[in-house]
Amino acid sequence: MSFFEIDGSQKSGSGTILRYSAALSSILKKNLHLFNIRQKREKKGLRPQHLKAIQACNEITKGSLKNAYVQSDEIYYTPGKNIHGGKYFFDITTAGSTTMLSQTIIPILLFANKPSIVEITGGLFQDFAPAAHHLELIVLPLLKRMKIDVSIKIIKPGYVPQGQGIIQLHIKPIKDYIEPINLEKRGEIKNIKGIALSSNLESQNVSDRMMVSFQNEIDKMKKNIKSDIKLIYDETAHQKGASLTCFIETTQNCLIGMDVAGKIGRSSEKIGQMVAKQLFEDFNAKATLDRYTADQLIIYSALAKGTSTYIIPRMTEHIETNLWLIEKFLNAKYEIINNLLTIHGIGYKKSSN
Repeated sequence: MSFFEIDGSQKSGSGTILRYSAALSSILKKNLHLFNIRQKREKKGLRPQHLKAIQACNEITKGSLKNAYVQSDEIYYTPGKNIHGGKYFFDITTAGSTTMLSQTIIPILLFANKPSIVEITGGLFQDFAPAAHHLELIVLPLLKRMKIDVSIKIIKPGYVPQGQGIIQLHIKPIKDYIEPINLEKRGEIKNIKGIALSSNLESQNVSDRMMVSFQNEIDKMKKNIKSDIKLIYDETAHQKGASLTCFIETTQNCLIGMDVAGKIGRSSEKIGQMVAKQLFEDFNAKATLDRYTADQLIIYSALAKGTSTYIIPRMTEHIETNLWLIEKFLNAKYEIINNLLTIHGIGYKKSSN
């Protein structure tokens, strides 16, 4: 049996390589040998969230998986012949990111034989992973323009270190092809919206303080625009925690978002300042989407029928890694000229399952 060889120490050397390699292997029914997993990370090899991602792929395709355990730096994955929709429950067992697990399974289940409902338990709001609200407010609405019908329900927030948050995804298979997305003009600010969430912290007015700090930072920039931030005071989470997710909607229908989670030593005021500064850093770069959404749309653009274009704020290791992967797996071509990323989709058809 032959395996497609992927060296996990290349490019970012991160879990991104595992997640998207597993997703593309599942879609293409291509046997995968992934080695040197996460070699550029402090804790090398599979962590619980990465293990759950590859196990989820295996379950969805009814494939076979060898050498998959926490700290393993090498796996052999043989996807099954079909992608099975339906109901799935995945528990990461730690505060590992539910949104990153979502990034793995959403592309696969778009090519399933029927709709899927997926419930994932773990962390929803933390550093180094997209917030669940970022997925809900920015990524999924952009995917909808590509005729991708996915919705998310946040059942319970989860934070580091306890996790135990829950999201539920509803994923409908594509009808024929994924459509390309074109965002070549940024436009001006139409409005600024967001969600300020805090759990078990209402007595400290954390959600209000994040909102006020965010608006104060915008005022300092002399933007002369009032943000519309929804305040949520949650009492269902297993611990205290907070997250602020905000986005700019432009006159050219671009969505540029940013999120920051709370952690010990990071004040509500600091969170508001960080989100505002990073949000406008990407907006002022003339980008048509933010640095985190930019890497997430690559796999869909590569599978789409047609050419996708959008302006990235700057090159990141995850953008570079995902472009490398789509070229290796799909032979999809791309160009970057003055931060305008053009991806020529291969027109992968659902009926090729």
